[in-house]
Amino acid sequence: MLSWRYSLNGKEFDKVAHTFLLQPGRWVLQGSWLERDGLPINVKGMTLVAWNRDNWFTMATKLIFPGSDRPDIALQYKGRLDVGARQYTFLLQHNILGQVEGEGWIGLDTIVQRYWVLSDRERRSGFETLHRVNDDSYYLTSGIMAGHYLTITMEASLERQRTN
Repeated sequence: MLSWRYSLNGKEFDKVAHTFLLQPGRWVLQGSWLERDGLPINVKGMTLVAWNRDNWFTMATKLIFPGSDRPDIALQYKGRLDVGARQYTFLLQHNILGQVEGEGWIGLDTIVQRYWVLSDRERRSGFETLHRVNDDSYYLTSGIMAGHYLTITMEASLERQRTN
């Protein structure tokens, strides 16, 4: 598990790392999806995170839209985070956007990712912010842009599923 020391008002603290992304696990997502000029719709999903011994991670997410005709979204990430680092890069295969590259920063209580779609005429890009509520819960806000215009936003809670 990643951790680091930081200073605040002259006091030193050890900060234990995030449980999302930095530890293998299964997370359930539930929230709302909003497209430009549309009404919010429910979104549900599951994210699986795995690590190998060489500091590479994989993350697979599937999003579904109950009661909607919107197609499911499947995302497959592969990234690398060196020991002690707080920044990482990743490749993402997105079933709608195609091939995507991105980077992430790990803050004290927040993980921020930004990404851009490769070879895309619409110049689509996006961002995600995951704020830790506690070790088993995060709050996600994300957006997708085309050029300079926000086209989609999502807000959701992520809850870790404990294995017995």
